[in-house]
Amino acid sequence: MTTVRIRLTRDLPTWLIYLQLGTFATYLYTLSAALPLLREEQGVSDSVVALHGTAMAAGTLLAGPLLPWLARRYSGRAVVWIGLAGVNAGLLPVFLTSWLPATLLGYATASLFGSVALYAMMAALHRHHGPAGPAAISEANAVAVLFGMGGSYLLSVVGQSAFGWRAAMLSTPILTVVLALTLGRVHMGGRKRHPATGPATSPATGPVAGPPPGWRFHVACWAFFCVGALEFCYNLWAARLFADNTGMGAAAAATGLTAFTAGVAVGRFAGAPLALRLSTTTLLVGALGVTGVGWLVFWQSGEPLLAYTGLVISGIGVSLHFPLGLAGVMAIDPVRAPSVAPVYGGLAMGAGPFALGALSDGLGTRTAFLLVPVLIALAVGGFLAARPARSPNPAPAG
Repeated sequence: MTTVRIRLTRDLPTWLIYLQLGTFATYLYTLSAALPLLREEQGVSDSVVALHGTAMAAGTLLAGPLLPWLARRYSGRAVVWIGLAGVNAGLLPVFLTSWLPATLLGYATASLFGSVALYAMMAALHRHHGPAGPAAISEANAVAVLFGMGGSYLLSVVGQSAFGWRAAMLSTPILTVVLALTLGRVHMGGRKRHPATGPATSPATGPVAGPPPGWRFHVACWAFFCVGALEFCYNLWAARLFADNTGMGAAAAATGLTAFTAGVAVGRFAGAPLALRLSTTTLLVGALGVTGVGWLVFWQSGEPLLAYTGLVISGIGVSLHFPLGLAGVMAIDPVRAPSVAPVYGGLAMGAGPFALGALSDGLGTRTAFLLVPVLIALAVGGFLAARPARSPNPAPAG
């Protein structure tokens, strides 16, 4: 039996997607780190501020039907740029005011168009790189986390300055303009149309030919939901638990999210070569185990150094959840996945943080964070159940 060596080739379209994803990450991590500061400005409860996560979820859910609709009308390059432009439009209300309805609208709009760009780019990488797709997706998200880490750290720094935390939001439009001016004419995937389309004869938008997806596809989607809910629980609530456990102020505690994203960056860069050598399921289960260890260290810590350590470990584990979870769903059904994954991702984005916020109002943030190991257990079971009967065993790349 011939063994095929899997290699990842980083061409100019690949680097464009990497940098576009980094621009996307600056919005995502900046708005996530801003939630404790918005709560103080608005004077609302944990469950009310958690509605921003619900607004982001609603935007992601709408991206499911919007993405294939855009795919029928515009080129892949145009759809991604439309998504990034919409992200910047969504940031505007949050930048201008702390009025709750306006900030909710801003979070929802940015999430809608951000998800359009995100899932289009992930599908493009998966199709462009074939068997090396999971590695490319992992590496792309590693680059994105570096940008996101910079965004959350910038918010922490300027939030304690005369400029105010909203000045950190300017990084997204600045990066978008710079990237458009320098690499805006690069095409993704050669002559292929939109990255979210499946085979050339069957765009992901219209009725999909072929048999309906099997039960493994649905189980994989629900496991993807669990890891998405888990990640957003960290993104939206880790800074709050960090402040509660250590006694640090809200702006200073935002550095805890920076530690988490640093761990995510390390894990995704390390995960890219591992994805060329190990099966997706093996990596996912191992990553979930690492997340569990990090959660335990962070959850019981009262000292800042120990809390930072727990968040770094948690980030290393979480790093592979989204890219490999999404790659696993796409591997089962690459035609349906780009439209279905945003729905599960949107549900996760809203349900996980909102449930944790509601539990926090009644039981306290520390007790509410027990939701994390529950999600870990459900995700492990789901990914193990959805794994293919025969897992590919690629040889190490030379």
